[in-house]
Amino acid sequence: MNDRQAMSAIFYILRTGCQWNALPRSLGASSTVHDRFQEWRKAGVFKRMWIDGLLEYDKKTGIDWEWQAMDGVITKAPLGEKKYRSKSN
Repeated sequence: MNDRQAMSAIFYILRTGCQWNALPRSLGASSTVHDRFQEWRKAGVFKRMWIDGLLEYDKKTGIDWEWQAMDGVITKAPLGEKKYRSKSN
């Protein structure tokens, strides 16, 4: 399997969130694609792609490096329902 085909299959997995063994056969054998993913992950290929992408975006658009959020979630508080609130006097 050539590198371009393997990367396309990996991007398909990442984009769809499907399991490795659910990879359409037309994109390659799931075991081969997974092996290549592991090989490239260990070699730092994806980290380098992330860093290069950030640097390119920063050069073209600019990144506010002073403020960043890695991840965030906004949900209701678990005790937010009326049945859990104490009665006010």
